[in-house]
Amino acid sequence: MKSEIPLDDPEPRAHTALLTSTPKGAAIGRRIARQQLTAWDLNSLWPEAFHHALIIVAELAANASTHGRTPGRGFELHLSLTTARRACTTVLRIEVSDCRGDRRPVLPSAACPPDSQSGRGLTLVDALADRWGTLPREPNSKTVWAELDLPVAEFKTAPDPSPTDDVAA
Repeated sequence: MKSEIPLDDPEPRAHTALLTSTPKGAAIGRRIARQQLTAWDLNSLWPEAFHHALIIVAELAANASTHGRTPGRGFELHLSLTTARRACTTVLRIEVSDCRGDRRPVLPSAACPPDSQSGRGLTLVDALADRWGTLPREPNSKTVWAELDLPVAEFKTAPDPSPTDDVAA
């Protein structure tokens, strides 16, 4: 597990969706993530991070719908984009919360057999994310989060809404 960094942007851009703990819910979560990240222009500004984020969302949503499933309860997908001015980065944070706080994810200790159909998800998350980890959530839930650092220098800022007129004196 990698450590988390504090952020100092008072108003991050965020999106949250509550989804069913089913394969269809995980698929909808992937679609929502693609739409939101595209709306934030990640696909054009940071294409590599965009694709990494989609893989991370896919893995965490699949884990939530498979291992974090509780009948009648869903899981939550939360995406946020926040600028950390001191670190000169923008951070994309992906969080997936489910109702199985008793089942905390851990990295596999050994390589998966080549014919195994599971066990690679967290290894991918660990390889693609700059940081990731878990947080307990009350009463008996958990949040698995991952962060991607995006350099601020590449971040497109909106133009000033009030253009200044050059007035000759």
